[in-house]
Amino acid sequence: MRLSRMGAAFPTRLSFLPTLLRRLHGEGAQVTRPVWEIDANGYGHAVYSVDLGGHTYSLVAVSSHLPDEARTDRVIAEAWDTAYVLYDGIPGASEIARICAAAPRQEAARYTDRDLVLSRANKSVRLFAHVVDSLRAGRQPDATRIRDTGYLMRTTAVYGNGKFGIADRTRIAERPGLSGPFMAEMLTVWLIRGFTHDLAEHLGGAPLDRQLKRHLGIGNATGLGMAPFLVSHPLLLDAWMQVRETALARVRALPDLTQAEIARLRALADRVARHLAEWHVPDEAAQNDIATLRREWPDFARHLDDMTLTGEEPVNTLWEAAQSGSTALQELVAAFLIEPFGSLVDGLTDCMATPFTPQIDPAMPLADLHEALLRDWGWALSTDFTNPAQEAQFWYVSEAKLEPRLGLRHEEPGADMESPLDIARQVQAMARALETHDGDLMGFLRAHPEHRAALRRVQTLMRHPYAEIRDNLIADTCRPIDMLRCKLAFFGAAKFDPKSDRWTRITLAQGAPLFDELDCAPDWWMPAFASP
Repeated sequence: MRLSRMGAAFPTRLSFLPTLLRRLHGEGAQVTRPVWEIDANGYGHAVYSVDLGGHTYSLVAVSSHLPDEARTDRVIAEAWDTAYVLYDGIPGASEIARICAAAPRQEAARYTDRDLVLSRANKSVRLFAHVVDSLRAGRQPDATRIRDTGYLMRTTAVYGNGKFGIADRTRIAERPGLSGPFMAEMLTVWLIRGFTHDLAEHLGGAPLDRQLKRHLGIGNATGLGMAPFLVSHPLLLDAWMQVRETALARVRALPDLTQAEIARLRALADRVARHLAEWHVPDEAAQNDIATLRREWPDFARHLDDMTLTGEEPVNTLWEAAQSGSTALQELVAAFLIEPFGSLVDGLTDCMATPFTPQIDPAMPLADLHEALLRDWGWALSTDFTNPAQEAQFWYVSEAKLEPRLGLRHEEPGADMESPLDIARQVQAMARALETHDGDLMGFLRAHPEHRAALRRVQTLMRHPYAEIRDNLIADTCRPIDMLRCKLAFFGAAKFDPKSDRWTRITLAQGAPLFDELDCAPDWWMPAFASP
């Protein structure tokens, strides 16, 4: 649970979007488009409906004119090319009219508890125009441009769980199909992706080639607003990691492989190589990491020989072979080894949500608490917070946008409004206060109520080993993008395209089934152009 490893994460078949699409496939779901009120310029609204788990959900998509000077991926934007609401049920005319008036205003508008998710997206202008112009000219768009960009639009926010007055998660938390984390948001993203295809075909006056269309996912621009989630939801983070690690342990324990499983591993290895070859980003450091993976992958793939794959515990042998490579290779191999064994691991996704909440045990003997601190928190206790570099940054919430931000403590004002993400510093302060306390833990809490949060985290980690990021989150070495990538990989994101250490672009649903392809089992991990 170090930032450097979390920042090398890859999506797996256990990620939320693949899990959702398997559920849609399993239920034989069908997407309908009961409303299409889009004019010749591409402006208007549409409604898409789909049944899942005995309920119907509808995406209301609104397309508007956006002047070029107003186009930005930043969360401070006030206008977008398109806006969306995932609606609980099938909206009637009055509800559609309400949503069409509210959605383009996003957080400035008002919503009801029938509105489950709120989102917006901007066109990838050059590719969108190229696709439309090509179709109008009677030809398909250039395959290389489709491959290199990979989406027609990118979302700049996908809000759920009661934000800005939409429905609280409790409304859907027990519903089949949406009970897992971020399932409603992933359904929204997949439906938005389909709308972008339909809009381009509507404007172009011709259908896109199915192979090209499948490779067009939905982009996303994500910044600091997402990073603190993993700190403020430690038990959810533990659940996600427990599932992944359990899946990896299960496949490593396989005594042997069938011929079908061997063939699947080899086919996936070829796909990974193609995916890596197609992954290009402007950021020099990130591109160097990709280049390293391109060099390492063929060396790893050489272990997919007959002797290894027909030997004892072949998956574990492959895992051990990856340990001499980079952290990124190890994380990629973990996802690779899990992918072919759905029957063994897919049921674990039911454990991605968690019924637990952090609790304080005031009766805990102080000796046990000291033992836990020494065992689990040495990385925090050994941090020198008298070194300015170890507290160089501070987290806060923007007053203007109510979004998390990161400031420079020694250069910028605002540290007096710091958010409590300085976990290592809090735990160290509690440990020092314990050194001078003579009574029991209850007495300590009465004397030092300021340490309740730190105590709760220490006791939580004792029972949930993946609940804590074991790095100093206010040090000058903390790169928020590592937290972003970890969470986005659990969403199912690929083609990470960092723009700084504080925000990144990604691609979701690239290679995923189209609306009319849910009759086939989804198979699109690490998609490559023209994958067989």
